[in-house]
Amino acid sequence: MNQPASAASPKSLLEEYAAELTPQPGELAATLGPAPRRPAGIPDPRRAPDEAAAPARNLEMVMRIPVTVKVVLGSATMPVATLVKLGRGAVIPLDRKVGEPVDMMVNGRIVARGEVVVVDEETSRFGIKLTEVVGPTTDADKAA
Repeated sequence: MNQPASAASPKSLLEEYAAELTPQPGELAATLGPAPRRPAGIPDPRRAPDEAAAPARNLEMVMRIPVTVKVVLGSATMPVATLVKLGRGAVIPLDRKVGEPVDMMVNGRIVARGEVVVVDEETSRFGIKLTEVVGPTTDADKAA
């Protein structure tokens, strides 16, 4: 369900997405296979002396993962015959109107909506001003 940007803090949204990206211990074990047996009395060098700091380090590691951010102005559907006829100066009508919010996608998922703004007039750079943060969707939401 959609919620206004002011209702969800950016930190909590980041933590939610980080939690989705963080593999569960069972997933890691299935991927890496069983750990080799260590003789009794020999400490595991991978184990940190302060295990309470492990979640903070994991979150820190997740926060460094690069993601692809795209802002989608709109989309259009056309037959291939029309596509191959396009040339310089062709105008493709999109499914959005001027002033409608654009979608911000992170790794293919819509995470926010906003409006296009001019960041720097001299270099003709645009940006997006977030107006709505979209919460994670459940399977029930996708089916509806």
